[in-house]
Amino acid sequence: MTNDRLSDAERYDQGMTVRREVLSDAHVDRATEGATALTADWQDFITRVAWGDIWSRPGLDRRSRSIAVLSSLIAHGHHDELAMHLKAARRNGLTVDEIREVILQSAIYSGVPAANSAFHIANDVLREDLG
Repeated sequence: MTNDRLSDAERYDQGMTVRREVLSDAHVDRATEGATALTADWQDFITRVAWGDIWSRPGLDRRSRSIAVLSSLIAHGHHDELAMHLKAARRNGLTVDEIREVILQSAIYSGVPAANSAFHIANDVLREDLG
């Protein structure tokens, strides 16, 4: 069944499964438990659309999606999201060496300052993995 044939509830359930696998139960629990009257619709939206539709598509594996996400977040300077997705990239099987290469590659296309910030964030986030 393709995503366009799933009901909103099925897309939400599919999205929640993928979201938990990629970001971790603890992260998703914090995000959903912290939802307010203002943000509840947002949590529903990102679960259905980002995770239930896009991350669930068969065209790219999760490692490839992580590379694309890291590159985009670095390029746009979305540092909070970058920290979260660096952890997700490790969960999706990227090695520290591969993450280094993604950041180095981003320096060419997104600029040295963007890569410099990304390396600072990655050092903090991946401290345990760096030994």
